[in-house]
Amino acid sequence: MEGREAADLVIVGAGINGLAAARTYCTIHPSANVVILESAASIGGVWAKERLYSGLRLNNLLGTYEYSDFPMDEAFGIQPGQHITGEATHRYLMAYAEEFELYSRVRLQSRVETVEKLDRKSNAAWLMTYTKYNDDGESQRQQIFTRKLIVATGVASEPFIPTLKGAETFDAPLLHSKDTARKQREITEAKRVVVLGGAKSGYDAAYLAASHGVEVDWIISKSGRGASWMAPPYVTPLKKWLEKLVNTRFLTWFSPCSWGEADGFGGIRGFLHGTFIGRWIVDVFWKILANDVVTLNGYRDHPETKKLEPWTDAFWSATTFSILNYPTHFYDLVRDGKIRVHVADISHLSPKTVHFVGGQAIKADAFISCTGWTALPTIKFLPEGIEEQMGLPHKTQNVKKLARKADAEILSRFPRLKRQPEVKNPYGGARRDCTRPEDHEPYRLYRHMVPPDFIHDRSLGFLGTVSNFSTVLTAQTQALWLVAYMDGKLALDTCSPTFEDDLHWDTVLHSQFGKWRYPFTGQQRPDFVFDAVPYLDWLLRDLGLKVHRKGGLLAEIFEPYGPADYRSLIEEWQRSVTQE
Repeated sequence: MEGREAADLVIVGAGINGLAAARTYCTIHPSANVVILESAASIGGVWAKERLYSGLRLNNLLGTYEYSDFPMDEAFGIQPGQHITGEATHRYLMAYAEEFELYSRVRLQSRVETVEKLDRKSNAAWLMTYTKYNDDGESQRQQIFTRKLIVATGVASEPFIPTLKGAETFDAPLLHSKDTARKQREITEAKRVVVLGGAKSGYDAAYLAASHGVEVDWIISKSGRGASWMAPPYVTPLKKWLEKLVNTRFLTWFSPCSWGEADGFGGIRGFLHGTFIGRWIVDVFWKILANDVVTLNGYRDHPETKKLEPWTDAFWSATTFSILNYPTHFYDLVRDGKIRVHVADISHLSPKTVHFVGGQAIKADAFISCTGWTALPTIKFLPEGIEEQMGLPHKTQNVKKLARKADAEILSRFPRLKRQPEVKNPYGGARRDCTRPEDHEPYRLYRHMVPPDFIHDRSLGFLGTVSNFSTVLTAQTQALWLVAYMDGKLALDTCSPTFEDDLHWDTVLHSQFGKWRYPFTGQQRPDFVFDAVPYLDWLLRDLGLKVHRKGGLLAEIFEPYGPADYRSLIEEWQRSVTQE
């Protein structure tokens, strides 16, 4: 064990969220000792260099995946109307880290093992133990004390891999989508590849292999949820840019949202979701959107593409609703037989063979599980049992009564949510070791960032548990909110005799909301699409900053929000604090 050191702030993770947190904290506290611990060999999180493969693109077109104070300009090689590449995103994040002098604070190949809460007598709040690796695979165990801690590892760190009977006998690569960069050659030079999972990562894996001439057998579990909703970048008869569509205030009103009234248009939302006529209008909106996507993709034009038509209403999809970002038409590969779709459950594996329930079998030179990520942090928190206090998924009966009260409140405000879809195991016959069984709590974090039991401590926050299309805007706004909170400069009514009860209620209400609004992913963590703008409104109100940032009512309602609307947010907040 090497020596211990001390820091003012330790950030775990050097992806989008971790870099936003570091930039914000260092701007407000330029002399602070800030350390960023990153387990990978490069910065970027999901856009780290070692996770990139040729042809990898973001869903986002140029202009919608950037920090508001650091536009992605022509130096990164992406033209207007083009999808941003993974390689350009990595270079962009490297440039961002250099521009704001963050890179020197990053310790790469440093995997955090444990985080221990210290007693109040200590000068530090947390003791962190991490393993530092070098390029030769050698490692050293190190420790660092810190006054404040931000966990910014996000939700795409630890792959979830279903347990498949006979996997040990498969005698061919068994991969996860996270392995694509490392194993790209094995995938693209194989004769036949099997892909499991109907989400966007399944689309990506199938396209990568098929576009290199590999025969692809794509398995959509028969007893699962079907394929995800996939849309072209431009939708509706008016060909509107989808990423901007979901950030247009007028359209956000068509999504029931427990924090929606933070946008200042509660009356309109009340009509749309609290009256029969309003709910009818909302249903029509979602049907038009879904029918447009079905028509544009031509699902019903061919028996094979018909298998990829989603089985659930678009209304219930969060970020599983994704974008077709490929250089050629994806569904042509399906119609031409280069991707064969199997709606079936896996029975077991045998040498280079996948067996289905019912007896059919297919050969494979590689098997790729495109099955997502675990819902839990990869760090062990101490002392034992502290997960509940930290708002992390855990087994408990302590909030069941409050959760039932929240359920009743949500369904009273949004009767449409009573008509829930059936939530199935997405991997059918592939046994799933659940990371959040039904008797576990989801993340319970105030404003989706801070454990209520630590609200007075001001030493802990989580970034990156939220998923939406507005990833970077959410990251930078959350980072500012969290730093303001840690500095004691948020207007929290801590003197109220009901403060703690109100705080716990607010936290349970909004974390419970995801279970009803987005039942496929929202029951584990906050995952939403049309609710991102009101979420940013919510945080800006807490910060005392301007919520309506357009130049007039019509612009506010009908013009999409983007990075330019949140430019110089840190400086704006600093001025507001100085003026108080």
